Amino acid sequence: MYEVLDYQSTLEILDPRGMVAKFNKTEKVRFLQDNVIAIQDLLWGIKKNIYAYKCAPGVPVDFYATDHKTSVVISLRKIYSSKDELDLNMQWYLKGEPIGKAGSWGTHINRYTHKITLNVVFPAGRPPIRVWICEGNKKKSIELGKESISQLPDKQWQISWEKKNPRLYETYTLKWDW
Repeated sequence: MYEVLDYQSTLEILDPRGMVAKFNKTEKVRFLQDNVIAIQDLLWGIKKNIYAYKCAPGVPVDFYATDHKTSVVISLRKIYSSKDELDLNMQWYLKGEPIGKAGSWGTHINRYTHKITLNVVFPAGRPPIRVWICEGNKKKSIELGKESISQLPDKQWQISWEKKNPRLYETYTLKWDW
C-alpha cells in the first residue's frame, strides 16, 4: 500500500524504575496505490498497557490485539493516490512492570523502508551502561559504541541508532543494561 521513506521512533522512559514510558513515532510515507483511506499502526505492547493513543493526520477507529502487539486502524479522512506523500505522527503511553537491569525496544520492518532511526531516552539518574542492536532473523548482535549514547540538555540520556535500507521483515531491537 505504501513505502516508508523515513521512520523515526523515540521511547522515553519517564521514571527511574521504567514503569511508565511515552512513545513517539513519525513516518514519511509514499503511497504505492490509489484510493487509500486507512492505514494500520502496529504497537509493541498489549492494549491494556497502552493508553492515550494519538495520531495525526487521521482518527484511530479500531484497536485489536495480536500476540504481544496491538494493531490500530487509522482512518485518514482523505483519499490518497499513488505517489502522494504523507507525514504520519503517532504517540502513546505505556504502563507496565518495572524494567530490571536490562531493557529493550525495537521495531519490525513490514514495509519497504528507506531509513529507520531508533531512540531511547532514559531518566537523568539512570543512564544506559551498555547498548547493543539485535537483528532477529539474522540472529546477530552488534554492541554500539559510546558515540550512540549522549546526554541531553535536561540531563536525560539518549541512545540513537540509524540504518539505511533495513531488511524487509527484519526485527531490529535496541537492548541495554542500565
